[in-house]
Amino acid sequence: MSRKLDGKCAYVTGAGRGIGRAVALKLASEGANLVINDLDETVAQDTVATIASGGGKAVAVAGSVSDESFGDRFIEAGLQSFGGVDIIVNNAGYTWDAMIQGMSDAQFDAMLDVHLKAPFRILRAAAEPIRLRAKAEAEKGEEVFRKVVNISSVAGLGGNMGQANYAAAKAGIVGLTKTLAKEWGRHKVNVNCVAFGYIETRLTAATETKDTLTIDGNDVKVGIPEKVVTSFRAMIPIGRAGTPEEAAGGVYLFCAPESNYVSGQVLIVGGGLTF
Repeated sequence: MSRKLDGKCAYVTGAGRGIGRAVALKLASEGANLVINDLDETVAQDTVATIASGGGKAVAVAGSVSDESFGDRFIEAGLQSFGGVDIIVNNAGYTWDAMIQGMSDAQFDAMLDVHLKAPFRILRAAAEPIRLRAKAEAEKGEEVFRKVVNISSVAGLGGNMGQANYAAAKAGIVGLTKTLAKEWGRHKVNVNCVAFGYIETRLTAATETKDTLTIDGNDVKVGIPEKVVTSFRAMIPIGRAGTPEEAAGGVYLFCAPESNYVSGQVLIVGGGLTF
């Protein structure tokens, strides 16, 4: 049976856990070869192994997407392993919250780095390989579509208390998306954005404990207090949080050939939650 993404090379950041892993597994199930990134090489390799166990192909590129050289390294790994740039999903990220009066420059800059500058660098690294391949295809009279899916949030569309940094970065990725849709349309690249509502992952799970993770050298709180989660759920028309697999389904819509004439759009995947 033919799968819709057979032979495509897909790059997914933050794909060792949660939404990114679910996206990678979904794309692999449709035949794509995957370039997997995560801060933690162990979980990145676990995603690679899971894909391989299902008969797919994947390689891991561990490390922080915020590193200045990461974008070039990431794209080059896919070119060397699979020879192409067909799908890019800029998913990696985290939150580091505070009300604005208590937010440091480091907190603000960290969110811009991971949610906006990192995707910019990855896409910049992909620009020339995409241009050259698109030019060669056009000279042969072929029309081959490529896909970019940038991940935003309802916070980036409507704001959210305590998240001036995160909301600003996620609003910025919408602007980047719409600009590249215009710049890359001539190369037959569809550039779209998925804005998530409340998707339950280890970073957003309901908890009363004060757990932290160290990300890029920063101690970041994980989990959301039970009473806050209850209020979130009350705002969602469907009545519950989304799963990583449901989030991945929204991303896949923009990777499938059915979206070849859709570009520059923002899709909210939030169970009816708006802003």
